[in-house]
Amino acid sequence: MNLHCLKRSLGLRDSLAIVSGSMIGTGIFLKTATMTQLLGTANWVIFAWFVAGVLSLLGALTYAELGALFPDSGGGYLYIKNAYGRMAGFMAGWVSFWILFPGSIAAYAVAASTFMGGIVPAPILILFFAGINALALTVGGAVQSLLTGLKILSIAGLALAIFIFTDPTAVSVPQISTHTFTFGAFGMATLSALWAYDGWEAIARIAGEVQKPQRNIPLSLLFGITLVFGLYTILNLAYFWALPISEIVTANSGLYPDAAPVATKAAASFLGAGGAKFLSLIFVISSVGAMNGCIMTSARVPFAMARDGLFFRAIAKVSPRTHVPVRAVWTQALVASLLAATGTFDQLTNYVVFAAWIFYAITGYAVIIFRKRNPLAQSAFQVPGYPVVPLLFVGLASILVITTLIEAPRDSLIGLGLILTGWPAYFFFRKQDAVQAP
Repeated sequence: MNLHCLKRSLGLRDSLAIVSGSMIGTGIFLKTATMTQLLGTANWVIFAWFVAGVLSLLGALTYAELGALFPDSGGGYLYIKNAYGRMAGFMAGWVSFWILFPGSIAAYAVAASTFMGGIVPAPILILFFAGINALALTVGGAVQSLLTGLKILSIAGLALAIFIFTDPTAVSVPQISTHTFTFGAFGMATLSALWAYDGWEAIARIAGEVQKPQRNIPLSLLFGITLVFGLYTILNLAYFWALPISEIVTANSGLYPDAAPVATKAAASFLGAGGAKFLSLIFVISSVGAMNGCIMTSARVPFAMARDGLFFRAIAKVSPRTHVPVRAVWTQALVASLLAATGTFDQLTNYVVFAAWIFYAITGYAVIIFRKRNPLAQSAFQVPGYPVVPLLFVGLASILVITTLIEAPRDSLIGLGLILTGWPAYFFFRKQDAVQAP
């Protein structure tokens, strides 16, 4: 094995499949029920999806400039390290390795296993797709493109079929509620929607293997989020077209764990009992597609950390035959398998989204730092509306984090505690690097 020999083999189509395919997972089929329980009306739920989409788009515009400025693998770890220093970068990479990425992978695997009736355990699914991505980047990329295409066609087809074959006059319960709006509830609903959008920054993690990164990273981010935004909007409108509020609030969620997902109920309105089997197949494809994208891209962060001397050195090695950081892929998969065997879906998604948006906010401000540090430097892509767009992203992300801390203090404090474990770990790896340095 040789160090650092990653190969740029991902084109624009592959990059777009990574962005959109990493976002479209389980949230769009499940989270609308939880959001409706919090907000009570279709208008507020749709608006929460809209806010989450806009927030993700602001983040994508910000990350696009960073990705063009630093076209190498590592994502947020790389940007934070260059903006704030090695310790800050390590903390971002540390929480990504132990919480963000394995938590996302595990959540997708748990969901896919559930949709398959538990026939295939979640850890087995994780290890199987880790094996696929250990073969070659082109293999994992081809699988990602196939699964993403199937997901897009499935969601668009489902929404269209609901509008065509469902009679809205059959919805006898009015789409209103006695819920009183609160900013806390709206914040938690937006957090739920953000889980469905999470993964938009995946392409930044694997930027070192993207062809023409200064062009393809911004394009894949902008086109990918716009595509997913449209799909999510039309499918949520279809839910409220086909189902009364009473059916949506009692769909599968933490309050009703044994109920059918809201998407299944909507499909059953015109497919009958066969709708459940049809939707289960779509759920599985969607879940494993998002999981595959996360497995493919997340391994590049511990690889980049190890390459910089801030993680176990062995993980910085890549296969000379496949140009894949195989050890990083398997290590991340093993951590995700442990989480999948011990955590629940809602717990995993809460930990992931809360911790992720802390570092999204920190990363977003890095654009401001780089512009001030070197005002003459010109990135291949610059955030439109600078500095309003990155500052708005940072501000909204900070509000979201604070709201989550207030509304879900237990999960938030657990997430913060796990982040802080990186403090002593940093000094351990810094000492290890000093000892091993020639």
